[in-house]
Amino acid sequence: MHPTRFGADPRWGERAARPLRLVAGPGARPAPAELAALRGALMRRDEPAAALVRAVSARDLRRLFDPGAPPPVRDFLAMAGKRPDWVDDRLLARGASACRAFGLDGFLVLAYGSLLGGYRTAAALEPLVRTGRLTGAGTLSRVRETSAWWRAVTAPGGLAADGDGFQTTLRVRVMHALVNAKLEDDPAWDWAGRGVPINQYDLGSTVGIFSTSFLLHLRLLGVRVSREDGRAVMHLWAYVGWLMGVEDAWLPHTERQGRRLLYHFLAHDPPPDANTRALAKALIDMTDEVWPGRWRRRYERERALSVSTWLLGRTAMRDLGLPARLPWYGLARVGTNLLASQVMGRFPAGRRRLVARGDREARTRLARWGAAAHATSAADGARNDTGLA
Repeated sequence: MHPTRFGADPRWGERAARPLRLVAGPGARPAPAELAALRGALMRRDEPAAALVRAVSARDLRRLFDPGAPPPVRDFLAMAGKRPDWVDDRLLARGASACRAFGLDGFLVLAYGSLLGGYRTAAALEPLVRTGRLTGAGTLSRVRETSAWWRAVTAPGGLAADGDGFQTTLRVRVMHALVNAKLEDDPAWDWAGRGVPINQYDLGSTVGIFSTSFLLHLRLLGVRVSREDGRAVMHLWAYVGWLMGVEDAWLPHTERQGRRLLYHFLAHDPPPDANTRALAKALIDMTDEVWPGRWRRRYERERALSVSTWLLGRTAMRDLGLPARLPWYGLARVGTNLLASQVMGRFPAGRRRLVARGDREARTRLARWGAAAHATSAADGARNDTGLA
């Protein structure tokens, strides 16, 4: 028997996934063998990381890259350091450069396309909800950490063995395994309904959100993504997925393959639930924590709702429990990108300017999110100390 979440509402799944089917090309629907593989993926974990967590104490796992780490840690790192034959450093570098050149649009897509769009289904949300990081500083910290990891992965040399992106990705992989082990030992975990807490199906879907969905949403903002850049970005995230412990079957190496896989995942995901609406609301509410001043907060909230409506559509906004808005901001970005991306991005000097601008925007945004998360945490602590929370 497969977990009951798989294909729980076929009509909803097919309706939600229809745009992906339309861009996936002929033969998008899964064959019987592919359906069986999808079901089986819900019951498979990242076994190398699971074995590491069973063999090593949490204290030793916190010292993952220390020279004096115990043998199981060294063996795990040696395994992760053996790159697959298909990894191409030239494509990794081009994919990273392209991601950095996307600048503000990349951050908008990351937050209101990838993360918010990923909350639309109830598929992988329960482990996240169990962490308790749903509102206030929890949401800010989670978004900032995800964005910082994304920047580390796309930094020059970030995926070298001593690169911050490489090391952070493996730390995230081990953290997933720790969460998985804890939830698997929880008698209340719904195995019949959900399968393995952090499973291969959901890991593969997450890679698709950061690669395939990311590129589709960028184009909706008018960003020029050349065929070569698209290929390089997919290559980059296929390797990141491999480092994260995703099985080869769920690694999208091309955009067409990625669209087809993402269509299969979404078409068989369960419909939204209370977790969907709680996480979506928290992500939009994050603007109230980040920006000072009533009118600036109002503008940022409306901008977030507008760009989310443009990227995800009104039906998705309804699924998320969020109000749809006129897509004024998405249209404004399309107009801006007709010059910045479609013209400047075609020339080497323009590309360098876009990368430099993207790096400045990233530093500014991460600093603001970090300061806001710190302030919110301090305020929450003060309320707790006075008994008001």
